[in-house]
Amino acid sequence: MTPQQQEKDNSRNSKLIYLPGTDCVLKPQASLSAFTSYRVGGAAEWYVAPRNLAALQASIDYAKENNLPVTILGAGSNLLVSDHGIPGLVIATRHLRFKHFDPETGLLTVAAGESIPNLAWEAAGLGWQGLEWSVGIPGTVGGAVVMNAGAHNSCIADMLVSAQVLLPDGKVETLTPSELGYSYRTSLLQNLNAAGQSQAQRIVTQATFQLQPGADPEQVVANTKQHKQHRLSTQPYNYPSCGSVFRNPKPYSAGWLIEQSGLKGYQIGGAQVAQLHANFIVNRGGAKANDIFCLIRHIQHEVQERWSICLEPEVKMLGEFQAAC
Repeated sequence: MTPQQQEKDNSRNSKLIYLPGTDCVLKPQASLSAFTSYRVGGAAEWYVAPRNLAALQASIDYAKENNLPVTILGAGSNLLVSDHGIPGLVIATRHLRFKHFDPETGLLTVAAGESIPNLAWEAAGLGWQGLEWSVGIPGTVGGAVVMNAGAHNSCIADMLVSAQVLLPDGKVETLTPSELGYSYRTSLLQNLNAAGQSQAQRIVTQATFQLQPGADPEQVVANTKQHKQHRLSTQPYNYPSCGSVFRNPKPYSAGWLIEQSGLKGYQIGGAQVAQLHANFIVNRGGAKANDIFCLIRHIQHEVQERWSICLEPEVKMLGEFQAAC
């Protein structure tokens, strides 16, 4: 780097930009490792965390004006961010917060940044049934709606009434589950249309769920605790992970295929196939994103060789990774 480039870089990294009409700050070269459950990954070229719809729109407008690609970040629980970071503007939705329980209709309306486990506990405490299964999903409402998060034979599509999304032109649109094209751990919000073609990004801002109020709170809390305990006893939570790495290729489970391939405990760098559940890759300490990426590719290769089954990652990989491991 030349002295002139260094001066420009230093100037840029010391510059804070407030979005017009908001108290929202754009931060340059913000490390993303603290914002992902894997605790790995490089920096965002620019990072912003809006707290309301106006600030979210201002963030998108800034990206358009400066020709910056946009990446949406929720709780970071289903992401693998490259060691090289992410170019453009990363918009974190975790601070978009509000919720409203309507006891007359059983409708729960929540902003995209609300925590799914927190909602499960709160609903249980009110005697509202329907979210007990979700207590072990470490994500936000926005991410859960986009990926159709699920567990214990239930999923978001089962209870979603509608999702509010922000379109690239600034308009707000309300979509029903049928319009979201839900299937196993996916939806059309993952920037693909029904033909599998890329389409304009739509950002989830809030969602409305149909729950069942009026139950005994003690019983709903007890059921929620059972779901939580089951997750703790069958899945590794003692090390950072992203949850399940691969989609289950029915009729098999990904974990069974990986375990039968002799890969439990297999390790690359600081990344290891978990001993407790083979569909988890854990960061045993000091792992790089590329360690995890290479382990994912190794698992895919071994399962393909033995079972002629291509495991499809459930984890979303952002940024550039080394092709050769």
